[in-house]
Amino acid sequence: MTLPGSKDTPLRVAIIGAGPAGFYTADHLLKQKNLSLEIDIFDRLPTPYGLVRAGVAPDHQKIKSVTKVYDKIAAHPNVRFFGGVELGKDISVADLMAHYHQIVYAVGAQSDRRMGIPGEDLPGSHPATEFVAWYNGHPDFTDYQFDLSQEQAVVIGIGNVAMDVARILCRTPEELQKTDIADYALEALKKSKVKEVYILGRRGPAQAKFTTPEIKEVAELADADVFILPEEAKLDELSQTQLAQEGGKAAQKVKIIQSYAGRKTEGKSRRLTIRFLVSPVELFGDERGGVRAMRLVKNELYATESGALRPRATDQFEDLEVGLVFRSVGYRGLPLPGVPFYDAWGVILNEKGRVLDPDTKEHRLGEYTAGWIKRGPSGVIGTNRADAVETVNLMLEDLSSGITLNPIRPEPEAAEALIRQRQPNFFSYEDWLELDKIERAKGKAQGRPRVKFTSVKEMLAALGR
Repeated sequence: MTLPGSKDTPLRVAIIGAGPAGFYTADHLLKQKNLSLEIDIFDRLPTPYGLVRAGVAPDHQKIKSVTKVYDKIAAHPNVRFFGGVELGKDISVADLMAHYHQIVYAVGAQSDRRMGIPGEDLPGSHPATEFVAWYNGHPDFTDYQFDLSQEQAVVIGIGNVAMDVARILCRTPEELQKTDIADYALEALKKSKVKEVYILGRRGPAQAKFTTPEIKEVAELADADVFILPEEAKLDELSQTQLAQEGGKAAQKVKIIQSYAGRKTEGKSRRLTIRFLVSPVELFGDERGGVRAMRLVKNELYATESGALRPRATDQFEDLEVGLVFRSVGYRGLPLPGVPFYDAWGVILNEKGRVLDPDTKEHRLGEYTAGWIKRGPSGVIGTNRADAVETVNLMLEDLSSGITLNPIRPEPEAAEALIRQRQPNFFSYEDWLELDKIERAKGKAQGRPRVKFTSVKEMLAALGR
């Protein structure tokens, strides 16, 4: 029997998820010499790119330029894109097994981690993931509402997503007008009454998760002063030791943070305050039930047995008036129908990319995973490249050993026929190119990168369906 991967029997691979992890997986497969293969990339949204389109901040256009790499992959003659096709709704794992030799789940982490404190679910308290998806025009979040009539807003968390949320809240309408932010979000933010924005970090400046460019950028906001309490910018002895060992970028980041400490205001209409070594312990509601205040506890750092610095609460508390809260304490993956899931970590149950059977802990034949749904939400976009390479190397290892699925209908026409039957309104890569062209043309007319379609109905209408 001829192994898949030959000219007569191409290796058929289904990749579920058209974000960075999915594209990097396809890219590494395509780079293999003497391997004949056909790749179908599926996404439940009509548009490709995952969080690059729906998660990267609209004022970070340079980061979005990575899509040029993905476009080259999608344009490869052996790659097809099926947008608007959802696993568990339009197709099943069994369907995939009937048409492909290998399946890769690369759906990312679509939900948020919870804090587990009283008042977390009060009206006015939101996962940052929802706000980010809303202002980026994600079709699932266009109808969400955020009370921007409040004057005080808090962002809990100190990673890049938290910085993005705070920065968007502090941008002027003129600054936002130059981006590809969703039109409805632009109009809402133009009317925003938010004057004071807090970012809360539970550890110190040396442990801040945001990158150096992110902390530099907030000082360049047109109409928002940046402030850090001098006492919170200082490093304790443990952090000083850690920083001396790390040096480099970490030291540069701390230097920038400390340069903001106690700085004089320039009389701008908004103020962004970055706090360290504080954690929310409770949210309080007003007479209408919405958020009115937050109780914080002051933290101190201690070293674990492994040497990692962790925060622990002291007996010092303070209350902060706030009417709008965004929780940015981490993304979390969601289960896929028919795919083993490790709920404690919010990832697909796997070993370095091979999906595991939950009962036997043996590798599931022909099933793999890559990206955040494999390892958890860590790293930046480029981190997914090395992660995908690890998964693909295992796929190739299994292929060389003859360990693949044995699909009963491996021909490409059979898979497409099934999809047309289940989801006749799927979006091809050519459809996306047409939508992309229209978005860019609308944007050019307004001096913007693009004006996004934010609903599937709009996208179908634009294609004349």
